Amino acid sequence: MSGIFNSSIGRKFAMALSAFFLMIFLLQHFAINILSVLSPDAFNSASHFMGTFWVIQYVFQPILIFGVIFHFVMGFILEIRNRNARQISYAKNNGSANSTWMSRNMIWSGLTILAFLVLHFIDFWIPEINTKYIQGDLTGLLPNGDFRYHEELVHKFENPLRVAAYCLAFIFLALHLLHGFSSAFQSVGANNKYTRGLRGFGKAYAIILPLGFIFIALYHHFNH
Repeated sequence: MSGIFNSSIGRKFAMALSAFFLMIFLLQHFAINILSVLSPDAFNSASHFMGTFWVIQYVFQPILIFGVIFHFVMGFILEIRNRNARQISYAKNNGSANSTWMSRNMIWSGLTILAFLVLHFIDFWIPEINTKYIQGDLTGLLPNGDFRYHEELVHKFENPLRVAAYCLAFIFLALHLLHGFSSAFQSVGANNKYTRGLRGFGKAYAIILPLGFIFIALYHHFNH
């Protein structure tokens, strides 16, 4: 196993697998969050299930946290090694002529997304852990008997600065995905007759999904 991570190909392959895993999670996360616009009751029910079902909490959630940490750590390692390798080649060639702006700045879009994740954890994950496991409230109910999830979500998006930070982060996520999606498929050797279609799907995913999250934030901000 250590031999895989000691090779450039092995690190890129592992990075690609973690990227696919996180993109699947992102799609699932969006599917639940868009319910907050379409049906608050459905959003409350889905959020309560995700927040209380033991398999999700004690199996999938630790795997997700590991996947996030692994992806960012591996990304930084690859970026440092790539920058060191490019120092000589850039002296001979024009780097901007051989690569896109997105590919040369993945580290910055990644750092922006990481900063957003810290904010997102502070906004939602840490209060959720506090409510369930420190205060011991697993009911998810408000004093009036309604589920609390939708009301808490709407409250978070009242602050325009927070909404602006979320929108900016999702713009950087789109830029990150525009390069990352095709790069991940290339790293796992997916180069066949379906490559063109996968690239088209990747561009659509990279644009539509972040726009969807931006829409959710703006919708709740202007309709609270």
